[in-house]
Amino acid sequence: MPGGGYSFLMIKGVPVVAAPTKIEGPMADSRNCEQCGTSFGPRREHARFCCVRCRAAWNREHMGDPLVDSSALLWSVTAMSEATARLPQAGIWDRARAYALVGEAVWWVTLVDATLLRHHPGPYDRVMAGQSPAQRQQIEATLAGLRFVRNRLGGEAGPAEFIQAGARGQDAGNGRITGWRWQPVPPSVLVSLPPRAQAWEMTRYQAYHAQLAGHTLGEVFRRAATFLTSTAANAGSLADLASADGHNGPG
Repeated sequence: MPGGGYSFLMIKGVPVVAAPTKIEGPMADSRNCEQCGTSFGPRREHARFCCVRCRAAWNREHMGDPLVDSSALLWSVTAMSEATARLPQAGIWDRARAYALVGEAVWWVTLVDATLLRHHPGPYDRVMAGQSPAQRQQIEATLAGLRFVRNRLGGEAGPAEFIQAGARGQDAGNGRITGWRWQPVPPSVLVSLPPRAQAWEMTRYQAYHAQLAGHTLGEVFRRAATFLTSTAANAGSLADLASADGHNGPG
């Protein structure tokens, strides 16, 4: 099976990766920075630069106005907050709408997470360092697990595959979808991926079963959104950008 070296348990007939003591990226993965050429160990699968200075330098050379990136962070955080805030308001009787809301929340959380890590790694690391070791592991695995869901939603899977929804007419999270739980899922078919990509995907799969499976949607999205909102505020640009948008908007 792809991803050899992982141990599996059977939960209700589903093969599940046994959760490790720590969720990490593939240790042997290294690549050269596209700006300076330095070899570095990536924190995410598609990382291209060794540090934020090299990313900023590349952006200046190829993409122009840095205010555009910061402004994009502002509206992305706003969209994430709105998407996660809609979840507690959604009832369980309209499954199609509920699944659409979950997919939207997954998309925005993972987008904001990637944007913060790429463009604001200093604040990201400071806020993460302020957590206890157990909290850091929990947050990192939660975000990695949500990336696993995002990748599967972009392919062959739908939100219903991941969610143990309460039956209509029964008490499931006081009638709200935030009381639904993430459920164990089988691993992705990875044979078409190169070994490096297989290792990253198995890491995300481990994280999903470590911190999402068995937990409620409300718990998982609350943990992720709280960390990301705090990190965005720590970046120090959101309030200034909101003020700038107000002064520079149409009038």
